[in-house]
Amino acid sequence: MATQRFFSGTPWEATVGYCRALRVGPQIFVSGTAPSDGQGGTHAPGDAYAQTKRCFEIIETALVELGASLRDVVRTRMYVTDMGQWEEIAKAHHELFAGHPPASTMVEIAGLINPDMVIEIEVEAYCESAPPSTPAPIAHRTILGRPIDPLPNPYSASRPPELDEGCLD
Repeated sequence: MATQRFFSGTPWEATVGYCRALRVGPQIFVSGTAPSDGQGGTHAPGDAYAQTKRCFEIIETALVELGASLRDVVRTRMYVTDMGQWEEIAKAHHELFAGHPPASTMVEIAGLINPDMVIEIEVEAYCESAPPSTPAPIAHRTILGRPIDPLPNPYSASRPPELDEGCLD
């Protein structure tokens, strides 16, 4: 079965060793998604409703990249730091899923990586439609016999071939 990974480009992915989302056949698993503002900070510090919406925006991007949408979500897990804010979180969740409700869990936790984050969300989706085709590999160019890759992927299993004997250094 084909496996596809989506990397959002956050430094945490390389540091911790995970991807934002993984598709295995029709199943898609989205990692715990925090309300990042995209610049290293927290979106709407302390605002449970806005943070929930932001988490789902990030999740939706990952799903779309893997050929799915929020309509394909079958399970949500919401980790919250203050259960007293459950109504704002539930409102945001309801707005997105009222027409196609997934199985869902909300659990209170002691804290998240950033103290002004109040929620982190994991999602599982099921999408039988074919995933998007994998883009053709970038043709490798060489300089002095060394292959160069303009966009190195730290998770790539392929490594440049050994240098040929014609290399000057």
